[in-house]
Amino acid sequence: MAIIRSVIRGCGASLPANCVSNAELEKKVDTSDAWIQERTGIRQRYIAADGETTGTLATNAARQAIVRSGIDPSEIDLIVLATSTPDQTFPATAVTVQAELGIQVGAAAFDIQAVCSGFVYALSTADAMLKGGAYRRALVIGSETFSRILDWEDRGTCVLFGDGAGAVVMEAQPKPGTIGDRGVLASRLHADGRHRDKLFVDGGASSTQTIGALRMNGREVFRHAVGKISSVIEEILVDTNLTAEEIDWFVPHQANKRILDGTAKKIGIPEDKVVITVDRHANTSAASIPLALNAAIEDGRIKEGDLVLMEAMGGGFTWGGVLVRW
Repeated sequence: MAIIRSVIRGCGASLPANCVSNAELEKKVDTSDAWIQERTGIRQRYIAADGETTGTLATNAARQAIVRSGIDPSEIDLIVLATSTPDQTFPATAVTVQAELGIQVGAAAFDIQAVCSGFVYALSTADAMLKGGAYRRALVIGSETFSRILDWEDRGTCVLFGDGAGAVVMEAQPKPGTIGDRGVLASRLHADGRHRDKLFVDGGASSTQTIGALRMNGREVFRHAVGKISSVIEEILVDTNLTAEEIDWFVPHQANKRILDGTAKKIGIPEDKVVITVDRHANTSAASIPLALNAAIEDGRIKEGDLVLMEAMGGGFTWGGVLVRW
């Protein structure tokens, strides 16, 4: 019996014009290129200039994804935008994208906030809504301007993050219901609010009436990351009756190369199947997975029919994974 799968039809990305190398940061922060690369694998990041916002980056990434999908913007009836750095407290940045791109009037459009896990949460949410039958085509975006919430005197955090956006267009399609179907095959989402003080922003509209700045206990985040990420991947493999050897591409959240290496080793995915862009983009939070996806599609690595495993962990803690046949 046929079932509905959420098939990814197109992918796009957008980065700010300003690329900032580690060497440039050395002039502003008490750090060094060698220190940053050794501990994180980051060589550079992109920083939004005046006039570049989460909304403008999201719009540019979405426009590219829509063009590549071959779907007319007027046919999109759902927008889910993952971000922790919206243009305004409200309205949702998703409605800005809707208006800018001429997406169907009356389409559902909202933001979702799960920090670095945001894109995985957004993808899973859109998948459920498409499978439910109320929507046919979804635009899913991860967009961030984390540079706006960094403490540029905190060398332990400001060197880790960058700005950018990535997007995919998904379409509900009937499929046979086998593991060979194109589309989202499985997803798992989790959270544990007991750890909310390990990675957070010390401001907010309700609490301090300020934007605040990012604060992180890096040692604790690292300690939890590999275990939580590995466990959610194991859940997805059990759900789909697959093994790590059958995964074609592993596209993790791009936080720290040591975390990426540790996770891949623990679950048994070889290094040449791991898509890594943290060296180029740094940690772009909810934008990191779609940016990495786009890079691997543009250079020809990810092809139709490939099994693509995505995962992320972010502040909260939140974590999750999604398995897609491209």
